Amino acid sequence: MQEMVASTLSASYSLVEQVCFRETITRERKRSERSGRVMVLLVISVKADICKDSVAGLDAVTKAVSSIKFNMGTLGWFEYGRSIGLLIPEVSSADSISICDRLTAECSEAVSRECDEDHPSWLSMKLCLYPIQIKEDESVTDLMNPFLYPELSTNRKAEVGFQALKRGMDIVLSLCLLFLLSPLFLVLAGLVKLSSPGPVYFRQVRVGYRMTPFTMYKFRSMYVDSEHQAHHSYISWFIASSDQAKHESSSTVFKLTNDDRITRIGHLLRRTSLDELPQLWNVLRGDMSLVGPRPALPYEVQQYKPWHRERVLEAKPGITGLWQVVGRSRTTFDEMVRLDLQYARTMSLWTDVKILLATPAAVLTGKGAC
Repeated sequence: MQEMVASTLSASYSLVEQVCFRETITRERKRSERSGRVMVLLVISVKADICKDSVAGLDAVTKAVSSIKFNMGTLGWFEYGRSIGLLIPEVSSADSISICDRLTAECSEAVSRECDEDHPSWLSMKLCLYPIQIKEDESVTDLMNPFLYPELSTNRKAEVGFQALKRGMDIVLSLCLLFLLSPLFLVLAGLVKLSSPGPVYFRQVRVGYRMTPFTMYKFRSMYVDSEHQAHHSYISWFIASSDQAKHESSSTVFKLTNDDRITRIGHLLRRTSLDELPQLWNVLRGDMSLVGPRPALPYEVQQYKPWHRERVLEAKPGITGLWQVVGRSRTTFDEMVRLDLQYARTMSLWTDVKILLATPAAVLTGKGAC
């Protein structure tokens, strides 16, 4: 019955089908990244478990939303038979707030009029703007709005088999490496402990897959209680300066060099990437993969341009990756992101194997390391 009603609504109100509507959201989001203009998305859902007559509720909602459809808006199914979406692209930043206020007010009024009740409990209304802006004191997880990235849920379903194989390879290889390298772990732990007072391991919150934070482990390479503001400032400058031609030379590095916070043994660990070995535990836990984009810092993600964020949305972070074996630290930030996106959109088990095989040579030659 509900399928028939949904089909009737599609014809009566010229609703765009779910697949096409979601593709439109993705396309307009990327256009917004290029143009700098704002995309507004309103999604209204009927909670079938609360609504006594979900069919009637769906009809009332569709009628209400279609009555306030803006001239430049696209009306379609966000989730067939459950959620209606109204997409308004190419809004100027100056007008975005007023349009959102008007849209919310008119939609609430139209729904109340059609449903004969104010703020129905069986109705869910979500208003989204893109690009998303967050304040410094807000979490980077606020940047991950599933309504704005509908293609991610589609890709996840299509890649279930591949992801299972990739996860299996991560578990087997990380277990083997942790066992085989355990003597080296003991030696490095002793050297770190002797180099300066403090813990052997350094724990740091990083941004993982789909903006999920996790604690990453490394061998400590700095003195305890070192000030991190210098690194924060450098990363902010480097990301902001990435598109300037004068910073595109091979001498530009993504790491802060000549850092007096690093211990004597820390310089060796960083140059050989041995400080990264404890991340095998993160791989075993599932926070990371053996191959993937470099795990980002929260304050780094806050500096990202909208298109940069896709590097932490499309693939799980890895110990090594395409960027590490191609350029390591000696590349611009934009180039690093493009390499990460290239990997995420073409990844396969064979690609992972090739990157893993190329990693020892990159580490031994020290190409791009600092």
